[in-house]
Amino acid sequence: MQDGATISGYRLTGRTRISELGTWNDAISPDGVPSGVLRFDPRAVAAPDARERLVSAVSADRRLVRSGLSSLLPVADLVTARGEVWLITSRRAIPTVADLLAGGEGPDAGSAGTILVEIAQALLSLHAAGLTHGALHPGTVVIAEDGSAMLAERGLMAAVRGDSPPVERDIAAWSALARGLSASWAAGDAARLFDRAAAAASAGGLTAARDTLLAGRDVLPPGFTTRDRLVQTLHRWYAADVPTSPASPVPDPGEIVTLLHADRAGSVRTAPPTPDGDVMMRFGPGVPTEDPDGSGSTAERIWRSGQDQLATLHGQGSRGTPRRGRRRATAWAGTILLAVLIAAGILWLRQSPGLAVAVEKVDVRGPKKALSCDGTATIVGVVTTNGGEGSIRYVWLRSDGQKLAEQELRVLSGSTSVELPLHWKVSGESSGFKGTATLRVLSPTTSGKALQGKASFSYKCQVH
Repeated sequence: MQDGATISGYRLTGRTRISELGTWNDAISPDGVPSGVLRFDPRAVAAPDARERLVSAVSADRRLVRSGLSSLLPVADLVTARGEVWLITSRRAIPTVADLLAGGEGPDAGSAGTILVEIAQALLSLHAAGLTHGALHPGTVVIAEDGSAMLAERGLMAAVRGDSPPVERDIAAWSALARGLSASWAAGDAARLFDRAAAAASAGGLTAARDTLLAGRDVLPPGFTTRDRLVQTLHRWYAADVPTSPASPVPDPGEIVTLLHADRAGSVRTAPPTPDGDVMMRFGPGVPTEDPDGSGSTAERIWRSGQDQLATLHGQGSRGTPRRGRRRATAWAGTILLAVLIAAGILWLRQSPGLAVAVEKVDVRGPKKALSCDGTATIVGVVTTNGGEGSIRYVWLRSDGQKLAEQELRVLSGSTSVELPLHWKVSGESSGFKGTATLRVLSPTTSGKALQGKASFSYKCQVH
């Protein structure tokens, strides 16, 4: 996507990152606010009803954000043009934790602890609302300008797949995130704290994991709650060279159509934090008011007003012909029940397991020309698969001894080639440094053993 192109008034700025769903761009809103734009891979939204499921997932997120959940990347719009689908966010979607992990020097263990606590609390809030993330990993945790952590792509992978991820998947993903940050941004007692929290999540859930972190916070660097080190890391990352995507045509503004209809008042409300800190989100009737004046929260008042209007309409329709109204309601109830049963059967069929992904080969290519002073080497790993669907677990190894976290990448069925980039920044004076990066795919592979490939580059910088 070329720098300066616009989508629905949002100007793309050229900074990009690749996700399992498509390509993210930094953007500037019509009001001049830094924003994000996700261009979905057409294959990801090609399945029947995929767009409808995306609309449902995005609408649920927007209701939660309006109800006060600030740890979700806020969505401004979901639009389509020339057969393509675009998600527009009102805050930046770059960088993610994965970007910072790949960028070399990271923040301290206190920053990692802050991220883990915030993401654990965000997931607890989602689960209390009856939702899950479904695709949590370092590439879906965005770090905002102030150092706060936000969940991106919530429910989007599940929407394009027609999947219903269980809570346990989020818990396992959070544990993997904790272990990854332990290996990359922590050492000693702090690393052991993160490992204990990961184990606590696996054994007792995210509340136990969060409480483990809070109880052991004394081993973290003092003053970490200010996020100063994390913000410094962000500044270094923004100042470094970043990749941009190749130019491609952008739809005419007149052809862009929003997929989000005017949001109807949702039935979501938030209650004050419970004694152990959980934010409970409740749905539907029977939710008691928490306010002294009995008015409830804004979302609750909207929900109650909708119920009152519905009751009024039912009352008006039943005064004239009560028996006919009851018969009509019974008929409609039977029709709705039949539709639900059919939909459940279709969903069950769609969720039947298909071919599981397996990696067949790993190739790695590096830059052909030598890097000059303060250069960044882009090494690209090309993973060939059997075309199945699932998660690929891999890790980059650097010859300079820099520890990088294990990562997971979710791939859709039908794709047999996946690119995994590594950006290695080198600075300082050197007469002939040689760097070697090895991509090691841990699982799953067709042979059952780890596969790997490597590439090298040279760096020269002499200051006279």
